[in-house]
Amino acid sequence: MESIIFGPVPSRRLGRSLGINHIPPKACTYSCVYCQLGNTITMPVKRENFYQAEDIAQAVKEKVKQVKAKGEMIDYLTFVPDGEPTLDADLGKEIELLKPLGIKIAIITNASLIWRKDVRQDLLKADWISLKVDAVSNGTWYKINRPQKSLKLESILAGMLNFVSIFKGELTTETMLIQGINDNSSQLEEIADFLAQLKPSKAYLAIPTRPPAEKEVRAAGEQAVNMAYQIFTKNLSNVEYLIGYEGNAFALTGKVEDDLLSITAVHPMRREAVAEFLKQSDTDWRVVEKLIKDGSLVELEYQGRKFYARKLPLYRENP
Repeated sequence: MESIIFGPVPSRRLGRSLGINHIPPKACTYSCVYCQLGNTITMPVKRENFYQAEDIAQAVKEKVKQVKAKGEMIDYLTFVPDGEPTLDADLGKEIELLKPLGIKIAIITNASLIWRKDVRQDLLKADWISLKVDAVSNGTWYKINRPQKSLKLESILAGMLNFVSIFKGELTTETMLIQGINDNSSQLEEIADFLAQLKPSKAYLAIPTRPPAEKEVRAAGEQAVNMAYQIFTKNLSNVEYLIGYEGNAFALTGKVEDDLLSITAVHPMRREAVAEFLKQSDTDWRVVEKLIKDGSLVELEYQGRKFYARKLPLYRENP
């Protein structure tokens, strides 16, 4: 049971996160083409008990005690398994058992079962929720997420809207951008319009950074990711990249190059903003030219404006 509790690990979204891997690999309602865990082994949609809720809660409590004894901090207890967390019929009970620890609880879900009332009731007990929204049209949804055949996209989207109307915690979304599938302007406009209805506190744009389930899958390029950012920010107040850079992407070190790369790893900067940043840092454009030359920074264009973004990471080999 101890093996399903891991961390705490540094998370850009959640600070110091203690992970709970409460779904056996790989039981999921989707078999996403980009999944770094490979193709889905079993695709149930019926919720079941994989472990005893009391055993999970006890394992978490023991781990929290060990971590605190070392003087380390835990910001969130995060349900982030090798499968879809809402397949666990005891998810709500587990959250209730963990509440007395006084640590916020997060759930990262593909939202495929959010059309179910019991799933929404369980998710309401969490403090922070991430919903996957890779597509809002059937053709793209089938192509990228490859859902279990009984699932209906229109019910899932309606379930999300139902949920956010009553959820009191922090809601975020994550959209994985895949080259040639959901990285064109029309797809992105559709997704952005739907997200505007959800009103997430933050909408994350992601790309796969490890070898995907399907070898032919490629991450969207810098131009497409920048376009997605610009389209999303027309409808949403807080959009960020989630593209796999380790460390604290928000840290300001006082080192111009490091700080510029740190900022542009989170979102692209317009040329004027970069110029002002350099002016305040008492340096000049040669810094940008150097970063472009060494491949750390890229210059992009969108609607006649120039933007600068950190070079997207290549796929990493699995250890």
